Amino acid sequence: MAANKNPKPGKGKGDPEEPDSGASEGFEGPDVETSFTDDDLAFLSGDTDAGAKGAAAQGSEKDPAAEILDDLKRVQAEFANYRKRVERDREANREANIAEVVKSLLPVFDDLSLAEAHGDLAEGPMVVIVAKLRASLEKFGLTVVGEKGDVFDPHQHEALVQLPTPGVTVNTVADVIAPGYKLGDRLLRPAKVAVAVPAE
Repeated sequence: MAANKNPKPGKGKGDPEEPDSGASEGFEGPDVETSFTDDDLAFLSGDTDAGAKGAAAQGSEKDPAAEILDDLKRVQAEFANYRKRVERDREANREANIAEVVKSLLPVFDDLSLAEAHGDLAEGPMVVIVAKLRASLEKFGLTVVGEKGDVFDPHQHEALVQLPTPGVTVNTVADVIAPGYKLGDRLLRPAKVAVAVPAE
């Protein structure tokens, strides 16, 4: 008898089934998400800066509460600046009004100075009145400008007469014809003076 070729072993219940070549062609794997974000594409392409920019862009988005807080701080700062400006303007207007009142009294001061120079205020009730009037205005910062011997200052002195004087090297106040007055840093009236100038 001719030897029979070894038959292929039969498939038992416990034997694994061999995959069919035809079935493997149509085999589909599990569903996989194939969409990539910009950060994923940047990482795969090696562009790490793009990923950092994307993260920074997300972090730069402020929440509404922070934006409202910033607006409130800005409004508060603007209001504080406005209040300071109003107070500064109010103080400037107050000083200007006081200056106008004091300036209107300067002719009275001139008459009092002349009367005092002639000895008319040596005694009597006018002495007390003049002292009180001067003390009241000095509280607002009223000062006299122009004294004999001062260096001539065109911003504070008005030269009515020039006297060439030997030995004088700079223009000097030789005599005060009418005193000037300042209220704080504000010049109300320059002093009218005679100026000694260097002799040629």
